[in-house]
Amino acid sequence: MDKDMSGDCCSQDNCSTAGCCKVEALVSVDDRGQMVLPKDLREKAGIKSGDKLALSSWEKDGKVCCIVMTKADDLTDMVKQMLGPLMKDIL
Repeated sequence: MDKDMSGDCCSQDNCSTAGCCKVEALVSVDDRGQMVLPKDLREKAGIKSGDKLALSSWEKDGKVCCIVMTKADDLTDMVKQMLGPLMKDIL
């Protein structure tokens, strides 16, 4: 990520014109490190029971400032789109 990380991770200075991070919900983490994603957010994101989520994080000054979850199926599709043409040229 080549974006200038001045200010907070999700500050207005770091928002793109296509969108920005926003607070969707507040969740609690229990003693076992588990949390529940609210139903309305799961529905909006199309997350169903059994779906796998890939976690990505951004760091600033050695601390994680942002954690993002991406549906694993979507991540696989993104990798195929990026690497598919390259592999086609190689093979």
